[in-house]
Amino acid sequence: MGKGAGRRRANTATGRVCPCGSGQTYADCCAPAHSGDRPASTAEELMRSRFSAFALGDTGYLLRSWHSSTRPTSLELDPGQRWTRLEIVETERGGLLDNAGTVTFHAHYRDAGRPGTMTEHSRFVRADGRWVYVDGDQP
Repeated sequence: MGKGAGRRRANTATGRVCPCGSGQTYADCCAPAHSGDRPASTAEELMRSRFSAFALGDTGYLLRSWHSSTRPTSLELDPGQRWTRLEIVETERGGLLDNAGTVTFHAHYRDAGRPGTMTEHSRFVRADGRWVYVDGDQP
């Protein structure tokens, strides 16, 4: 991760609202997952923390939270794309007592100043006791 992404992350930790849209501060929401202090307890929490990682440019966390069977060897984020808002459409399973779950969401972004939306139905599983992203389908 480049220096710019680290600065954005540090600035967000000062009490600003978390990029995932939970309404909590970043420090109380996704920061503990990103730092490894508190792993996501549900598939939806992992989805939210991954959206925040995209918004903050935290490729290290994105790779760490990706299942080893589908994880790319590296990840390059588009510097012209800015993730702005997450809408959770539906969550199936993925709770505290589940080992698998899905989350359907709309992720809003701006690319070269133009708004866009990506929709995905994402699959998550528990691996070694932690939720990880497996893959997703985009309609």
